[in-house]
Amino acid sequence: MARYPKHMIGHGPVNPFPGLKALERRLGREIPHRLGSNEGLDMPHQALRQHFGDAMVEHVYCYGDCDAQGVRERISAQQGIELDALLVDAGADSLIALSLRSLVDPGEAVVCARGTYPTFAYFAEGQGCRLVEPPYLESPGVLAPDIDALIEAANQENAHLVYLANPDNPSGHLHTDDEIRRLRAGLPEECWLLLDEAYHDFRDDADSPFASEVIPGVVRLRTLSKAHGLAGLRVGYAIADPEVLAMMQRVRIHYAVSALSLKAAEVVLDHLEEVQQHIAEVKSRRTQLTEQLRQLGGEVLPSDTNFIAVRLPSVELAEQVQRDLLANGCLVARPANPAMGHILRITAVADALVPGRLAILEEALKRIQGGSHPA
Repeated sequence: MARYPKHMIGHGPVNPFPGLKALERRLGREIPHRLGSNEGLDMPHQALRQHFGDAMVEHVYCYGDCDAQGVRERISAQQGIELDALLVDAGADSLIALSLRSLVDPGEAVVCARGTYPTFAYFAEGQGCRLVEPPYLESPGVLAPDIDALIEAANQENAHLVYLANPDNPSGHLHTDDEIRRLRAGLPEECWLLLDEAYHDFRDDADSPFASEVIPGVVRLRTLSKAHGLAGLRVGYAIADPEVLAMMQRVRIHYAVSALSLKAAEVVLDHLEEVQQHIAEVKSRRTQLTEQLRQLGGEVLPSDTNFIAVRLPSVELAEQVQRDLLANGCLVARPANPAMGHILRITAVADALVPGRLAILEEALKRIQGGSHPA
């Protein structure tokens, strides 16, 4: 069993402000007269009402429900996950930081693939962890975190946590469920697996039985930023053993998710037909973009996300294409880590398919096909 860090063992920290909603649930009734909180309940908010309308303003007076009960109940019912195996926080990024804070002691080794989603390394270093980064597995048609290398590094370095984005960011690669099980089985017994599934909804098998499993020694992270379109409101959730989530709750910022964000999430979760339509359209655009650039000779890697990744022959070429596109008012992503600097990541939005939008990239691909590399 993966172990908890020293500062979390025993009595440990306890949330001093579980909040009004938690109190109402415990009492089994509403508390209409809120005289004991510092929330701006009688602030008139005329400016906000004029700008956003009355319905929005009703959700800005109070702190959000610390337990995110409504969001968790909807996710639990829709995905068949036990309610106590769900924890909601301010997006997947906040959950990465929370996982490191609650599961790893400063100075301990953590492992991730070199060049994967950089926010993990950012938080790990900020937590005082020792970061170990084995390289990606790279071959024709493949750019993926190397499962064997992650297992080897975790065992050699006595790592306390391994991070894997699946599907991967920035390559889009999807490891199979069996590969995830093999990774977990190959890690040291006391090592956690932090499985970042921010792009899970774009998998063709997103509703498989494996998707709802609570896996011992694993914390799975998902978000409402991508498929649900709520990136600006910051709502994500973790799936793990209730005991693990209870430990994470001890050091979680209680009101990181606003009442407005929680209500918006509930509304979107109540209209999944819109989410499913969006996912279908993203997949269609992803296919169109892939075919369009492959016809020009571009190496577009397989993707199970809402973006495509184009692998160019050199970091220098990718940097130039990105710079020229930006000068033309078009921003595409290029990983900052030099190990992945030859990748351009393009989100599969309708704007990407406008004729001429990616003309600079298309011209570069044509020149590569012709045997010359723009420098």
